[in-house]
Amino acid sequence: MKETIGTTGLILNEPLLWEKGCNGRIGYSLPRQDVPSQPLNAEWVCDGPDFPDLSEVDVVRHYTRLSQWNYGVDSGMYPLGSCTMKYNPKTNERQAALPGFTGAHPLLPEDLCQGTLELLYDLQQYLAEITVMDAVSLQPAAGAQGESLPGCSLSTPFTKAKGTPGLKSLCRIRPTVPTRQALPCAGTEASPSNRAPRGS
Repeated sequence: MKETIGTTGLILNEPLLWEKGCNGRIGYSLPRQDVPSQPLNAEWVCDGPDFPDLSEVDVVRHYTRLSQWNYGVDSGMYPLGSCTMKYNPKTNERQAALPGFTGAHPLLPEDLCQGTLELLYDLQQYLAEITVMDAVSLQPAAGAQGESLPGCSLSTPFTKAKGTPGLKSLCRIRPTVPTRQALPCAGTEASPSNRAPRGS
């Protein structure tokens, strides 16, 4: 397999398990048989899938190396638009993983999700008080959504109410959300700014 060094100095070149396999390797050990053998039905017997022969350490090291390629807040700063990765404390992940949140179906009727609705309402009230605003909305759910249609829908009438012209074009389109370039919103049109050849 060709060795390729990544631009950041990391060697991101992990062979496939099929390339690492070697005939005769075994990655498991069965306990001593304590029941009599029984023949299998003929239709249950076949060659099986073409899995590679691997030792336990082959498998463990392979998936451990792959897991170390995952980039997140523990690895360093994430420079693009994933605000969750940049700013959320780890305790937030613990709360978000509570069964009451993860097990709630999005189409639950209101009478079966009053607890979740109460938490969302309280959060809105807290955010409004902290930011000294009359009201806040928890929708849309992310910056990628909020900076496009809702952002323009709010900023255009605000600027008009102040007696200044509304936004005519979106001059700064973040490259992390290319669909924004074609999203007309609140009377504006996309006008991407010029970028350097490498996209900066």
